[in-house]
Amino acid sequence: MPSQKLYAGARLRELRTRLGLTQKAFARKLGVSLPYLNQMENNNRPVSTTVLLGLAQEFGFDVTELSSGDTGRLVSDMREALADPVFNDTAPPLADLRLAASNAPALARAFLDLHRAYRQTHERLASLDEALGREDARIQPSPWEEVRDFFHYCDNYIDPIDRAAEHFACPGGASGEPSALRDVEAAARAVLVESGITLEETDSPLLRRFDPQAGRLVLSTRSDPSTRRFQLLHQLALLKQTALLEATLDLARFATPEARAIARVGLANYFAGAALMPYRPFLEAARECRHDLELLATRFGASIEQVAHRLSTLQRPGLKGIPFFFVRVDQAGTITKRHSATRLQFARFGGACPLWNVHRAFETPGRFLRQLAETPDGVRYFCLARDVSKPGGAFKAPVRRFAIGLGCEVRHAGDIVYADGLDTTAGPFDPIGISCRICERHDCHQRSIPPLERKLGIDPHKRGLLPYEVDN
Repeated sequence: MPSQKLYAGARLRELRTRLGLTQKAFARKLGVSLPYLNQMENNNRPVSTTVLLGLAQEFGFDVTELSSGDTGRLVSDMREALADPVFNDTAPPLADLRLAASNAPALARAFLDLHRAYRQTHERLASLDEALGREDARIQPSPWEEVRDFFHYCDNYIDPIDRAAEHFACPGGASGEPSALRDVEAAARAVLVESGITLEETDSPLLRRFDPQAGRLVLSTRSDPSTRRFQLLHQLALLKQTALLEATLDLARFATPEARAIARVGLANYFAGAALMPYRPFLEAARECRHDLELLATRFGASIEQVAHRLSTLQRPGLKGIPFFFVRVDQAGTITKRHSATRLQFARFGGACPLWNVHRAFETPGRFLRQLAETPDGVRYFCLARDVSKPGGAFKAPVRRFAIGLGCEVRHAGDIVYADGLDTTAGPFDPIGISCRICERHDCHQRSIPPLERKLGIDPHKRGLLPYEVDN
């Protein structure tokens, strides 16, 4: 099978701009002519082998980054936005969306921002009584969605914070040897005590409470040890990594103070997870045990959800792990956490495909469910799902019930212990999609609403599983 040509004009322009080079100087360093570079930057020609070698040798650039940009995410996000009924039948073909995402990513993001503003305005009009009495009733992006998109387009990997957490956990070097790993909980406690912070553990409904005036940090004994350890490292990040967190927030340029505050919490969570499971040791351990979540949880003193989430962040340039997707859903099917380093993208609004095994995890608590699945674009995945109920720690405390999904493209299944015994070549593969509005399948028995890009056939004299037929 011939290799797929790589068109990465936007990424080439971005790299050249970052280096502060003119096209002429950039072409000379890469060993190509100026017209040829111009054609590659405008996606009139694919990136040549000469340029790939030049990028690696001259600039030390990880050439895999050229094909792992935002194009897939932008295309998926634009398709979902265009599925909004306001566009009716005016959605452009998929090929045009790919061209826009590849050649004009800034324009694609501006379109998504515009649609987001429209949708939020529509939602505000639905609650006009409340909006009329507020001074801030102007159009602004949702802080929560703004932060979600920040991590989404960073591949959920924040290099400076990840490396700082790794240095804290492995001060003598980031090798995978157990001797190189320190007891991060003991180290965090020691650092906080040296800083004059008093640590207490009480029977509190709050997972963590810090009083900056009194210098007192209280952790709840109702939570399990992995949660207490995580919350301890979270507070350490807020107190001892302030400069790094604020510098990262400055670069993100969030639109509102609320978004910045939410992102600060997210970055502190990122530090906590990366310190609990430092990059190199965790990556080597994951490869050694073939990504056994339970073994990794035991070794690093983390929960299964924390391990699954961490696996989806192993995207350090030059030292990447398997590209995983990770998602968490509640019992109503609403996605509460999502990230994908694969081509699989999740619905930005609403729930996930009902045919996906993550929804069945609630029916079999304590068990891992395996699934071979195929998306409408023909990509096949290995999917793993499990419930992760979180007891409240007291008789009257509510139990929070979630299910997590973790998976990768089926070509990586041989490196996953959970895929043993499955025929990853012949299947069968369950047909899954992103959301019903943009799913291209015309014969899905679980469809909730018609697809917007297909014509419907209505015959009052017959009825199948659905009250309409979707034309091919």
